[in-house]
Parts: sequence; C-alpha cells; structure tokens
Amino acid sequence: MGMLGFPTIHGLLAALAATMLWAAAAAAFFEPFNVSYDHRAIIIGGERRMLISSGIHYPRATPDMWPGLIAKSKEGGADVIQTYVFWNGHEPIRGQYNFEGRYDLVKFAKLIGSQGLYLHLRIGPYVCAEWNFGGLPVWLRDIPGIVFRTKNKLFQDEMERFVKLIVDLMKQEMLFSWQGGPIILVQVENEYGNIEAQYGQGGKEYVKWAAEMALSLGAGVPWVMCKQSDAPETIIDSCNAFYCDGFRPNSYKKPALWTEDWNGWFASWGGRVPHRPVEDNAFAVARFFQRGGSFHNYYMFFGGTNFDRTAGGPLQATSYDYDAPIDEYGLLTQPKWGHLKDLHAAIKLCEPALVAVDDSPQYVKLGPMQEAHIYSSGFVDTSKSLPGNVSICSAFLANIDEHKTVSVRIFGGTYSLPPWSVSILPYCKHVVFNTAKVTAQVSIKTVEYSSPSSSSTTGSGNIILYNEDNQFSNKWMTFQEPLGTWGDNSFMSPGILEHLNVTKDISDYLWYSTRVNISDEDIAFWEEKGVLPVLTINKTRDVVRIFVNGHLSASQIGQWVPVEQPINLVRGSNDLVLLSETVGLQNYGAFLEKDGAGFRGQIKISGLRNGDIDLSNFWWTYQVGLKGEHAKLYIPDNQESADWIDLQLDSIPSPFTWYKTTFDAPEGDDPVALDLGSMGKGQVWVNGQGIGRYWTLVAPKSGCAKSCNYPGAYNENKCATNCGNPTQSWYHIPREWLQASNNLLVIFEETGGNPLLISLKVHSTETICAKVSETDYPPLSTWTHPKFVNNKNLIDSAAPEMQLRCDEGHIISDITFASYGTPTGSCQTFSLGTCHAPSSLSVVTEACQGRNNCTISVSNLTFGDPCRGVVKALVVEAKCASITGDTKMLSTSQKQWNPATGSI
Repeated sequence: MGMLGFPTIHGLLAALAATMLWAAAAAAFFEPFNVSYDHRAIIIGGERRMLISSGIHYPRATPDMWPGLIAKSKEGGADVIQTYVFWNGHEPIRGQYNFEGRYDLVKFAKLIGSQGLYLHLRIGPYVCAEWNFGGLPVWLRDIPGIVFRTKNKLFQDEMERFVKLIVDLMKQEMLFSWQGGPIILVQVENEYGNIEAQYGQGGKEYVKWAAEMALSLGAGVPWVMCKQSDAPETIIDSCNAFYCDGFRPNSYKKPALWTEDWNGWFASWGGRVPHRPVEDNAFAVARFFQRGGSFHNYYMFFGGTNFDRTAGGPLQATSYDYDAPIDEYGLLTQPKWGHLKDLHAAIKLCEPALVAVDDSPQYVKLGPMQEAHIYSSGFVDTSKSLPGNVSICSAFLANIDEHKTVSVRIFGGTYSLPPWSVSILPYCKHVVFNTAKVTAQVSIKTVEYSSPSSSSTTGSGNIILYNEDNQFSNKWMTFQEPLGTWGDNSFMSPGILEHLNVTKDISDYLWYSTRVNISDEDIAFWEEKGVLPVLTINKTRDVVRIFVNGHLSASQIGQWVPVEQPINLVRGSNDLVLLSETVGLQNYGAFLEKDGAGFRGQIKISGLRNGDIDLSNFWWTYQVGLKGEHAKLYIPDNQESADWIDLQLDSIPSPFTWYKTTFDAPEGDDPVALDLGSMGKGQVWVNGQGIGRYWTLVAPKSGCAKSCNYPGAYNENKCATNCGNPTQSWYHIPREWLQASNNLLVIFEETGGNPLLISLKVHSTETICAKVSETDYPPLSTWTHPKFVNNKNLIDSAAPEMQLRCDEGHIISDITFASYGTPTGSCQTFSLGTCHAPSSLSVVTEACQGRNNCTISVSNLTFGDPCRGVVKALVVEAKCASITGDTKMLSTSQKQWNPATGSI
C-alpha cells in the first residue's frame, strides 16, 4: 500500500487482475452492443438515437446518494449519465491511487448500468468543473520543466499514464458497451479550444497528439472533444454553452452533440446565487433538437456539494447546487424537474421522425421571427392537413420573438405561440408541449426544525447546541490555534516563497513570519507627522491576514490585488506575521502551473524617517497549515491530541479558534443541513468527514430583479437571487456520515463567529402548488396509451391533469387552498376569483390527502361547471409532512373550510 492507504499502480493492477475472472463471469448490464455515429446521431446497436443526458459528478455526492440520483434522472427522462473523472481525487500523490468512497468510479458506473442507463465518461483529465486546480494534481507542478496541456513530453507522459489507467480499469471491469457495460462515449481534454491559441503551434500539435493517444487505448467507443473546433476527423467536437441550436460540428460526418447545457451556474463567495428559468432552459433544448441536435446533456442535472477542499477558485462556494433539477441534497427542484421531464417525453415521441430524416428537416418560415422544422417520411404541404401517405411526421414550431405571442397557420390549423417558445407536435397535428407553458408543480423547500432522536430539543423541535440557561445540551469545547510558527516542521528562508511551492496544497494556510526593528527616530517621526507606517504588498490572492505583535491588523480578499495597510509598530522588535490563504485553486485558463498563490512582487514598509524597509529579502519563517489540521482534531480518534478546554461564554467571539461538540442525528431520512450563518469563515467536519469551507460573505444588495422575465438570451447574471444575504448559510451533511447519536462536530473559525447559534435542521419540501388550465395539454403519457395510439381522434377529448408529489417518505398532509374556476395569485398567495367550484376542496382532498402523490383530471366532469363559457383553471396549494414525523391526518369533516378564501 502507498501513503494515505492508497495502492500503488502495481497493487491496483494486481487487484484488478485478480477480479477479472469474476468480472468476466458477472452478468452484463446489457447485451454487448457497438456504438458508432454518423452525421445525424449516435448509433447504438445499429440504431440512431436521440439522447438526453444527466450530468452528475460522483465525488459531489456520497455512494448512498448515487442510486437515488440515478433513478431520479431516469424518471426525469435521461438515457445517459455524464460525469468527469477527477484526476487529483484518484491520484492525490503521484503513483498512489484512491478509488474508494466518493471516488469509487467503478461502483458509480455499475449503478448506472444496473438502472439501464448509459454513461458518458469524460476522462479529460483536465476537467475545469469549478473543481480545485481543474482536477489536475498539484504535484504535477513539481515536475521540473513541465508545462500543462501543450506539446510537453513531461505532461503528456503523465496524462497518458492516467488516461490509460482509467480506460484499462473500465475494460477490466467490463464497463464498455461492447462488453455489455454502460459506457457509450468517452472524452479526452476539455474546452481546450478556449485557450489553445495561447500555446501557439504547441497547442495544435497537442490536440492531434491527445486524439491519437486516446484512440490508441482501445476503448472501442467514440471519443469526444468539447469546444474543440479543430478536433481531428476521428474525434467528435461538441458544444458547451447556454444555447447550442446553432452549433455545427467541424465535419459533416459528425453529429451535433451538446455536452454541457448550462442549466444554471455556480456561486462564488460574496456573490449572488444564479437562477435560470425553466422556460428558457426548455426553449434552448427544444431549439437544439429542432435544428438537428441529437445528444444533449444538462450541466448539471445534479450539482451536489464541494466537500473537503475540492471547490475550485478563486472563491467558489461549497454548494454546487447549480440551480439543477435535482438540488444539492438530492431533492427534486420543481417546476424545473417536472417541466423538463415533460419536454423529454415530447422529444421521445418525436424520435422516430428525428432519426428517420437523413439530411436537413423541411424548413418553413411562419413569420418574421417564427419558423417550423418538420421531420417526416415524405414532403409535407404545410398549407394543408397532413396527407395520409406520410407515415411519420414531427414538427417544431418556434417563436423567437421576446415580447409577442403570435398565431401561425400550418397543417391547415392555427397555433398560438407564446414569446420565446417552441411548440412540439409529434404527429404534426396536436401540440403536446410548449416550452413556455409550465404546468409542473412548484415546490417550496425549507430547512425545518427537526425532531431529534434524543432529548436535546426545545419545544419547537429545533436541535440546538446550547439552551437559554447556558447549560450546554452538548458541551462545547475549544482550542486556540496559535498564530505563526507552531511546529518543528517550520523552516527559515530568505525572501518570499511562492505559496503552493511550499504548501503543495495540503492546506489552505501558509504563515510568513519575520521581525522588524523600529528606532526611536521612526517613532518620533510618525508622532510628529501624525501618520502610521504602511505595509505594502504588490499583489496577493486569495486572502491575506496581517498580524502585528500578535494582533490582527487587517485582511484583504481578492485575486492578485494590491495591499496598502497602515500598521501600528512599536519601538524595538516587532513581530510581523502574514497568513496567506487559498480559497480554491484556479480551475480555468492557460498555464495553470504558473498561476500559484500567495504574494507577488515586493513587500515593504513605507513611511519611515530614512525611507522604506524592503521586506522581500528578509529572512522569513514559514509554517504550513494549522496546528489543529496537523493534529487532525476533526477525527474522532484524535481528540486526545490537543488540550481542549470548556468553552467560556466571555470568550465568544474568538478568531482562529477550534470548536467541538456532539449532537444526535435527526429522526427520519430527510437530508440534513447545518446552519452556519452565525459564523465567519473556516472549515467544518462531522465525524471526521470534511463538509467543506464556510464563509458568510454577503452578496451585493442590488442586481436581483423582483421578478424574472424568462424571454431573451440568458446569462449567469440574469434572474440572480439572494441579494443582500450571505451567499451560503446552509451546509449539507450527508446522512451517510451520521450515526444515531454522539456525532462529532468540529469547526475551525478564522474571524470570530458564534458557535452557540449554530443549528441543525432537515431539508425538505414543505409546500407544493400547481395551476393547470382546462385548455392546457393532456399529459404526455396520453400519447402512449393504447386507447389514443389506436385512435388519435380521441385526443381531442383528453383532459389535462394536475400532478402533485411530495418528497420520498412524505405525504400530502393538508390541502390549504383548492379552487377550480378563476383563482388569482401565486403560490402561498392564492385567492378565489369570481368563479369557484364548491367541490374543489373535497375532490382534491379525496384524491390527494394521505398520499405521496396524486393526479387530478382538470375538467368540468371532475368539478362541475361553476361558470359556463369561461376558461377555468385548477389551483391547489398543499402541505407535505414526513411519514415518520408528527403527521396529523385530518378528515375532511375536521377541516375548517373558508368559502370566502378557498382555504382551510
């Protein structure tokens, strides 16, 4: 075994060889099939396919979460799961490997195959992904003469060794399609086209080498290079963007693949939280397939969490929720998940026509900003109804106008197209889906006060870590982190050393300590002038904290920003300590090996009587990391390695302090969230597992619109949320990391937060709402029902449906509003209109209460007709409750119904 318990390459390959007989004997997930492609689509087992892919990164979840995430992706309409392979996670030390826990790539791939889905494996091995150092191991920097991602034999040898290792591992585990496994596509490099020009001719040669190297490994499935317009003929180039409907690969022989549809965006500390409206996301996807696309992947379908120190930089948050259809905790985000599920079902209805058209679809201009694309088995006269000799026909009608609803005529009928929308007609007659018409439920999630499995509660059920009498329900203890030099492994060196060259990224923290002598003349000079000396640092990143004689003088945050800070110096010897902190290493751009961290340029003290003191050539003492990190205070078995003392209330707040306590896990299976809003900046661990960095930097108060108008091109600043609030306050603790009681919580706090206000809560969907009109489309399942398949005319009588659903393990406990008629308002502010069916509450209650999910037909047949000649809608608001909690099942007769409001 290698260091850290990771096997060396020889041990890994020996273990793989020992399991080959078992792997060969194990049942394949599929009958072995070949994967190829033509100009139109990926070809699976000899058939063209229109493929929907769900982006999930295995280390951003735990193995216990993986099956549920894959299942929810499949239910949402995905055919494929896409993931990067994270080199620095798998090879943290050169030649020593980690394929366990969250990095058990083989287990993840097999779970995907077991649920009948395919896998797109993006080996890279550079991934970007807002992941620390873009997924590249920091030890690569230490190879003399290495230059990343260009024609450089040192880098190429290391890259080839790792890519070959992954391909061989997948082969030996029988995971490629031709072996009966799920892998249908692999990727080499990632978004290299964005930076290739900076490497000149070396970059061009590197692209060719990477392609040839990948093909030589015998993966047996197609290779992809995303955002690589000069990808060789043997590699498929693909698109990453918010919109890819205009993308065309660099050869007619290749299909149009969209490897990253950015259906959200990442958050950075001190920034707003991005949000992308589902109407726009659905519009972008529909346009992609309308205009000839064939493979589409959501980046991300589940974003997850940047546990430990895996978040990229600079300054990217621990949450990687990404406004995804499945949230960071594994819960469905509605209406995004539900609306996209319907979109996928509509596209699948069109698949026979989409794959049958060998060249371009039939194009019809319907207006100045309106157009149709028709995929059919023969020419269609769009001025007439569909002729009988056309056996297959699907159409997409697009209105690109951002403001106007437009009526268009086609196929002998009239179709109303909302602004910035696409209507999908699988049989060139009925619209089954429009991207702008959202009928999926809205889910309002909350971090509820939870019911713990022990007595550490208040009357409200909140798990607390102290009580009002200051008698700790779970005693807090503390340990003061020393400033500057603390261990025998410190060393002295002249000059300012580069941060990463010293730390090797084993810690965020590097201490620089020196001494400065100040004369009586200097003191008199400052007193005479009424000024202070100024410490100047030419450039620093990401955070620097300045200590003078044991006191924090100032802090600076930024990426290569200057520092000019007045400081108080005393007569004689002064201890100057600079703490350099990284908050995620740079994950994007050229020449990452040169980026580094810490300080650049000159460090000096100015304003002395006889001129400046240049500290750049002083002798400095260097100390890597924190004493508490070195002692691994966060591991349960290491609690005797520090002198913990009871926390005294008068010592709060205290910067550079370790805190610990224990707590009991909440009952049930709901995801768990830790509220760190009372803290400042630091890191947190539970039972030795790194939850991640925390920071309560507040987003700007401006830049968030009161309402989000979906039409028009999206960017990450449009429809932003959370203005004026901390970027992140809640932190995910996976259930997998918790035991029933006596869980160890350890926090390192830098700036002086208050741990007594920390709380532990569960995350769940509390309120669900939906609005469906009697003129909305019938459910997509209607089109696959035998009754309608055999007689398409019956579709005219099919009613739309409302579908409501709580989280797993929850039921609909109360219907708080129900009205079929003309209700007004939005979720949590509904009110009755002038038209209301008195049966609304009883019908919805009968159909839904006490169930996890329910379906209600929206029609006069269900509710009666309260107002003839008026278009009516059903609006429902309901509460969800945990089955294991204090769910109160009230019968209809027990409810107090207010007919004036339509509410209980």
